[in-house]
Amino acid sequence: MDSKEISKTVIARLPRYYRYLGDLKDKGVERISSKELSLLMRVTASQIRQDLNNFGGFGQQGYGYNVDYLCEEIGKILGLNRTHNLIICGAGHLGAALAGNGSFAHRGFIIKGLFDVDEEKIGKSVHGINVYSMDAFDYFVGGHDIDIAVIAVPKEAAKELAERIVSSNIRAIWNFSNTELNVPDDVIVENVHLLDSLMRLSYDIDSYTGSKEPGENGEE
Repeated sequence: MDSKEISKTVIARLPRYYRYLGDLKDKGVERISSKELSLLMRVTASQIRQDLNNFGGFGQQGYGYNVDYLCEEIGKILGLNRTHNLIICGAGHLGAALAGNGSFAHRGFIIKGLFDVDEEKIGKSVHGINVYSMDAFDYFVGGHDIDIAVIAVPKEAAKELAERIVSSNIRAIWNFSNTELNVPDDVIVENVHLLDSLMRLSYDIDSYTGSKEPGENGEE
């Protein structure tokens, strides 16, 4: 089935399946039923079966799912059967934290370099990854087959940076700048709004607190 026909909500759940299945593999679990997986993930067994049936099902009646095989197949769907070269634009606290995340390389996301405009950072390394001047951006990208550019700069600089990324023929952007980018239709942008996540958490806290009956917190 063409992935374009599949709901984005289903696609958004695939990394979570992959993560849980990877943990099960590490624990030596060979097979699992949709019911058992649903208890771990707090997703209904019916939802799991519906999601996976979009891609062929993968399960066997009376057996369940082969953990290693299902993890491998979901990895292929997510494009994790190949490596992806990244650059991080912005070597501040956020960029440095991203550069230090060892799980990226474990999943095939290879950070090739960081870029910054701060002369004090240029020429140094962060977690073993060299920091380059933005003056070297076009030359570096041209020689390293970069798939993804990470924007970890203040929002005031993000839009101009995005234009430069697009002009360098990078077609995927992981955007942490907390601003919306205006890019061509053939450029994929994944926005990560940290403050939005906190505000959703605030809403959930208030909703949970408001749903309690008087006296549930020891109050009369």
